[in-house]
Amino acid sequence: MDTIKLFTLIVTSTLLYAAPLIMTALGGTFSERSGIVNVGLEGIMCVGAFASVVFNLEMAESFGPATPWIGLVVGGVAGIIFALIHAIATINLRADHVISGTVLNLIAPALTVLLTRVLYDGKGQTDIIKESFGLFTFPFLSEIPVIGPIFFKETHIVSYLTIIVAILSWFLIYKTRFGLRLRSVGEHPQAADTLGISVTKLRYSGVLISGFLAGIGGAIVSQSISRNFSVSTIAGQGFMAMAAMIFGKWNPVGAMLSALFFGLAQSLALISTAVPGIKDIPSIYLQIAPYIITIVVLVVFMGKAEAPAAGGKNYIKSK
Repeated sequence: MDTIKLFTLIVTSTLLYAAPLIMTALGGTFSERSGIVNVGLEGIMCVGAFASVVFNLEMAESFGPATPWIGLVVGGVAGIIFALIHAIATINLRADHVISGTVLNLIAPALTVLLTRVLYDGKGQTDIIKESFGLFTFPFLSEIPVIGPIFFKETHIVSYLTIIVAILSWFLIYKTRFGLRLRSVGEHPQAADTLGISVTKLRYSGVLISGFLAGIGGAIVSQSISRNFSVSTIAGQGFMAMAAMIFGKWNPVGAMLSALFFGLAQSLALISTAVPGIKDIPSIYLQIAPYIITIVVLVVFMGKAEAPAAGGKNYIKSK
């Protein structure tokens, strides 16, 4: 395999596996910037993956190639509904954020597998979807020497969409009035409240945006990687996304770059036979490498990273 083909394989695989991590890490960033810690990203991804696959299987004949794109929205809406549980528990009922998120992670796999068995004659997984994203070649850009074949020829367009969303998220959080207010309730909700900013509304906004983006992340996994849904479809990606968010210091661009790194770690197990230097490493080690990296990142950087000051703290208006 020549150098260009090798880099093309690495870049394409990395982008594929990084796409759901980018969307979910962005979702976690919005939630935690508002002061609500969301460890339920894994569960939200699971619900989004299930909803998008069911929609894809049922509506593929009606919508054709547009089905997976509409499926992203369906997965996002399912994520919003599921994240609403976390919002009510933490904002209205003042529950512990970590416990509430953990409950989401426990409920989602059991609920979606139960629904899968009910909908698909007792089977533990759905059928393979008929419409998926497939590969896309960018006109003109793919003709650029060297760079074109590597980045823009027969690649995953949904991955580039997630990169655009990351850039837009950075602009929204750091360059708009909404972003300033969102960050203010995550840093000092009392001060924001005295200025007439609704802490409750902004925190709800942060959590529901996180649900929408994480639901889309799950939909990307099920419609471009696994192409069906089972209990193992979302296997730790939510926790990897959370690690990417922390490693990226709660910055959308930093989270995106971290997610690309985790995407590379995930893809190595699949492309290892074609990559010199790692093809002799047993595949089992490459398969567990992303999870080990996740643990290392959380242990090393969790204590050093500066999270939003009011993150995980329930706000009581009277105080």
